[in-house]
Amino acid sequence: MRILNLFIKRIVDFFGSLIGVIIISPILILIAMSIKLTSKGPVFFKQERLGKNGMVFKIFKFRTMVVNAENLGSGLFVKTEKDNRITKVGKLLRATSLDELPQLLNVLIGEMSLVGPRPPVPHHPYKHEDYNDFQRKRFEMKPGMTGLTQVTVRNSVSWDERIPIDVEYIERFNIWLDVKILFMTILKIFKRESIYTHYNIKNSKKSSSIK
Repeated sequence: MRILNLFIKRIVDFFGSLIGVIIISPILILIAMSIKLTSKGPVFFKQERLGKNGMVFKIFKFRTMVVNAENLGSGLFVKTEKDNRITKVGKLLRATSLDELPQLLNVLIGEMSLVGPRPPVPHHPYKHEDYNDFQRKRFEMKPGMTGLTQVTVRNSVSWDERIPIDVEYIERFNIWLDVKILFMTILKIFKRESIYTHYNIKNSKKSSSIK
């Protein structure tokens, strides 16, 4: 049954991303023009990430920060929307998650899935070989544009606290769970919550349960 679900998942990923790119192409063009006209630098931001089984690939995003931002200020961390490295257009794209739309291309070519654990950078917070056996389970499936973590705790808890939720998704995976997560993601887009990294005890106790 799991093999069948994985097969269906790839079909949904391919046709979903292909149709998605075609339908929203006017929006993609408008965003690209807005980025180009309001800040210096490329339209897209490409960064190495860890994919399935720890394989490294380059993820695509709309650029929301100034060029070379990862080497300025707090580096890889963006703790608040007031971070002066974020462009004016970038603030809107981050708040609505529209900066993630180019990842449909990653899904189309098979590097990512519509739903799955989010891919970390290769060297932070850990290298692939530094994860323990339990934590490494999160890499048993392709990374996703959205996932169980994104529709429950998002960025409100630490990376180590997110891993068990990612593993829970891997263990519970079926195509209907993916459908639920996709619908919940659409609802989350309209809520400006847990976009930036700020942890506290209350948030760390949030449940990941989706029945």
